[in-house]
Amino acid sequence: MRARRLSILALTASLAFATALGLVFFYAPVDADQGPVQKIFYIHVPMAIVALSGFVVAGAMGIAYLRTGDRRWDVRSYVLIHLSIIFGVGVLLTGSIWARASWGHWWVWDEPTLVSFLIVFLLFCTYQPLRFAIEDGERQARYAAVFSILAGAFVPLNFIAVRLAQAYTHPRVLGATGGSLPGSMRLTFLVSLGAVTMVFVTLLRLELTAKRAAARLRRLERSRDDAPVPARPVAALP
Repeated sequence: MRARRLSILALTASLAFATALGLVFFYAPVDADQGPVQKIFYIHVPMAIVALSGFVVAGAMGIAYLRTGDRRWDVRSYVLIHLSIIFGVGVLLTGSIWARASWGHWWVWDEPTLVSFLIVFLLFCTYQPLRFAIEDGERQARYAAVFSILAGAFVPLNFIAVRLAQAYTHPRVLGATGGSLPGSMRLTFLVSLGAVTMVFVTLLRLELTAKRAAARLRRLERSRDDAPVPARPVAALP
């Protein structure tokens, strides 16, 4: 039953992503200033939102682990950070391509959105080296939870600081006045955001399922190794 639900989720995510790409290429208008290259926005920005949200949720999972001591929360926090880092790599790559096409440079250091995301990304890249530098399993999970909480709390603070920055060349998609996108672009963006979110959730469920199966296999192997070996019957002397 669990495998069936995962298959349905994967199929739904694939259809949603295909729909988003259809809207990007055939429905959303071409930007008057940047031209067709602006369409990378519909993948770049949703990936950034999902990655940052994953970091924050990982911090919440860390709180749940410290409160309950249940290692399942620790595993969820670990997988969330792992996938968010992968999505973060995609954000940096697509952002560099967009920056090169729009501004003539692969990177612009005076753009607060780019630099702030890079800082968050590099911060969470230290998670795994710090985690696996600790050999004891309980201490490893506890320290990893504390890291995820502190780093996750930094994400919204960083977002607020960027919103207050004066120099701002990125389009404001989320704002009190509805953002800087016209209707067709905004619809395409929202569908793309939903599709990228579904892809992330599908990958999350897939990796968690794989880790649960691996943990169950290790328990079975340990129980087999710990089982007493039956004594062989002694053959009767002739």
